Amino acid sequence: MRRRFQQVDVFSPLPFRGNPLAVVVDADGLSTEEMRQFSRWTNLSETTFILPPASAEADYRVRIFSLAQELPFAGHPTLGSCHAWLAAGGVPRDAGRIVQECGAGLVPIRRGGHGLAFAAPPLLRAGPVDEAFVDQLAVVLGIARGEIVDAQWADNGPGWVAVLLRDADAVLALEPDFSRYSGGEALNIGIVGAYPPGAECAWEVRAVFSDEQGAMREDPVTGSLNASLAQWLLATGRATAPYVASQGTRLGRAGRPRIEQDADGTVWVGGPAITRIQGEVDL
Repeated sequence: MRRRFQQVDVFSPLPFRGNPLAVVVDADGLSTEEMRQFSRWTNLSETTFILPPASAEADYRVRIFSLAQELPFAGHPTLGSCHAWLAAGGVPRDAGRIVQECGAGLVPIRRGGHGLAFAAPPLLRAGPVDEAFVDQLAVVLGIARGEIVDAQWADNGPGWVAVLLRDADAVLALEPDFSRYSGGEALNIGIVGAYPPGAECAWEVRAVFSDEQGAMREDPVTGSLNASLAQWLLATGRATAPYVASQGTRLGRAGRPRIEQDADGTVWVGGPAITRIQGEVDL
């Protein structure tokens, strides 16, 4: 059966410099195994499948698959799926607010002058990191312990631990190596450092994590990490909103997630989402 398909470039205003997402727009009737198999075939970090909503409050439902597993929520798949749904003719109940249903529940998305933006989900784990673990993180990152300005759990699902370095140059200079890690569990490290005042971007971000074989991978642009980093940086007074972050520089990408914050404290993560490939896929 042929189904509408889009491949969306998320978080960058420049062609092919963001994080790509495969989206099957008409996924109703596909089994979990069919979704999983197609996701592996695309060989992208995530593939999503748009379905009719089960909740009366939602505009559509999405299932999100990485190469290894189904995810309850992820940032660039949220923006990319919403864009694909709208581009395919989806009409939200509220013109200014789209509600996505996913494994993590209902996620509000809004449209603005800078593109789509999702509301940052609450942190599942926050607070300081055990000092012995910080020592381990320094070893993995290949730096002295004293170069880590601060570390904090910033986990909104994937297990992120956030590491603050002295500046953006220090972030870009990192040569992390997960083979130096002596722990048994998976690692998901988000590293951030500030650019000088007046620079195009306020922060440089890198996301390194364990894949399904335990090997290290780096993500081009990571919505979930930028959400949790923003919650931490804003809460500690290190950042003020709105700001634009840079991610993917070491990978030749130009991710530009934009962070905004409402008066009630809600953090929004947004950026461009542009369809680069569209057509049909035979599933």
